[in-house]
Amino acid sequence: MTHVIVLPGGGYRRHAPHEGEPVAAWLRGLGVEASVFPYPVLTRHPAVLDAVRGEIRRVRDAGATRVGLIGFSAGGHAAAMAAGDADLVILGYPVVSMLLPTHKGSRTNLLGPTPSPAERAATSADLLVTAALPPHFIWHTAADASVPVQHSYLLAMALAAAGVRHELHVFPDGAHGLGLAEGSAGAERWTSLCEDWLRREGFIA
Repeated sequence: MTHVIVLPGGGYRRHAPHEGEPVAAWLRGLGVEASVFPYPVLTRHPAVLDAVRGEIRRVRDAGATRVGLIGFSAGGHAAAMAAGDADLVILGYPVVSMLLPTHKGSRTNLLGPTPSPAERAATSADLLVTAALPPHFIWHTAADASVPVQHSYLLAMALAAAGVRHELHVFPDGAHGLGLAEGSAGAERWTSLCEDWLRREGFIA
């Protein structure tokens, strides 16, 4: 049985509803078991990472043979940080680097107002990539002003350098936080592209 854990965004301050259950329902419609995990917010690292890893273990113990993560924005950061414990990762406009000036809200809520350079580097997903990571599907919009597409480029370049299977889609238009992106020209194609990718990766028949 395959199972995908959904991690909504929200700047590590809240959980965005449109990036939770609607995404899980879309996955179930594809024949994939899916659940939304309300990871802890307004708490310092590594509480979120520990919680996501614990949820992966719980889903495996419940009978899932392969476990995927799908995360958006700050939830994408959480998914990227826990990628080594999963079998597949899907990221929508993820926060990746804590060294970049963006997204300050996520950084402050996760690391506090004055994190050290070492703390910021230790929570930058692109700097933690190894060849052992599972396949990644990443999508972003070039027009995202809140979490610039540079975040996804940094991660994709690190995955490429490590030889990790990945697919990156950048759409020219669309604001941050699109979720399923229904009705958003161009970006709405991410779900069909991801469905094809999930089939090629053997997550759905």
